Amino acid sequence: MQLEHLFVQDYRNIVQADLEFSPGLNCFVGQNGMGKTNLLDAIYSLSFCKSSLAQSDSMTVRHGAGCFQLSGTYVMPDGNRTVIGCMSRIKGRKQMTRDRKEYQRFSDHIGCIPLVMMTPLDTGLILGGSDGRRRLMDVVISQYDRDYLHKLIAYDKALQQRNALLKMEQAPDPEMLLMWEQVMADNGRVIYGRRQELIEKIVPVFAGIYPAIAGRDESVSLSYISHGQRGDLLDQLSASRMRDRAVGYSLCGIHRDELEMQLGGYPVKREGSQGQNKTFLTALTFAQYILLADVCGKKPILLLDDIFDRLDSRRVENILELVSDRSRFGQVFITDVDRNHIDGILGSKGIECRTFTVENGTVL
Repeated sequence: MQLEHLFVQDYRNIVQADLEFSPGLNCFVGQNGMGKTNLLDAIYSLSFCKSSLAQSDSMTVRHGAGCFQLSGTYVMPDGNRTVIGCMSRIKGRKQMTRDRKEYQRFSDHIGCIPLVMMTPLDTGLILGGSDGRRRLMDVVISQYDRDYLHKLIAYDKALQQRNALLKMEQAPDPEMLLMWEQVMADNGRVIYGRRQELIEKIVPVFAGIYPAIAGRDESVSLSYISHGQRGDLLDQLSASRMRDRAVGYSLCGIHRDELEMQLGGYPVKREGSQGQNKTFLTALTFAQYILLADVCGKKPILLLDDIFDRLDSRRVENILELVSDRSRFGQVFITDVDRNHIDGILGSKGIECRTFTVENGTVL
């Protein structure tokens, strides 16, 4: 799969860009704040129907503009081309289209253009709360299992309804609680099972990629912890009602799942240096990519924002050698602040790359 052509208008600080890409490695070069990340985010939006950076669509419209427009022409695995469009007005609804036909539900588009992205914000996966680590699992699975996404939406709705009942001043109706608990349990069992399958598949891939980047043998692992491992979810929810009522929210369920990340048998957030943490996240990103390519039967698009920061030259070279292997990786987009730096590394390795310079929202 390949993004052949991208059109961007009034997206964040990008006034307009009309770009043709290489099917292999592409690089956006420029100083911080120039718009490199915004271009990656535009590509992300065409896959996920939303920005990876902003909570609301209005925040992605360039200052002074009334709407943004995105259009991507993709070469699919069968050789056919498809055009994905996205338009959002500050006042009005967002539209997503495929070959000019509008989607009625954005969820129907997820997985059409599989994509994996790594950004500096991903340090939150190691240092932050468990919600980010659950989202990592959900984003991967949702791209190859549409039923999973629907069950996740149904679970979240039931969780919100149960929490609303728990917050009521008067005692909530037990039958109403049971109804929403049943929805949570039925969907939660499936979600738990799919997450467990994901981790079982991704761990050996991840464990193999990490030393290939680090250049040395270090033990890394992922462990999935869930209430689904403790027995029937409905029984746990029912037994937890009094405690949940006291705090005003649901203390058990798959929305409390955790993904433990370890380096050398200890939590990576405690043991890892900045370089080790970056290597850990990069290897995890590549493992997601390889798993998605295998399950989907098509290579996703890979976005790597500020990938070389905090890494020594050996690890940078190892990463570039990995992503330039067309037998494993397809189209890759990276950002860097120093053109001489990226040209020097790529030139020494004989790696071809199409490079774009970004300055004040303009692509040169």
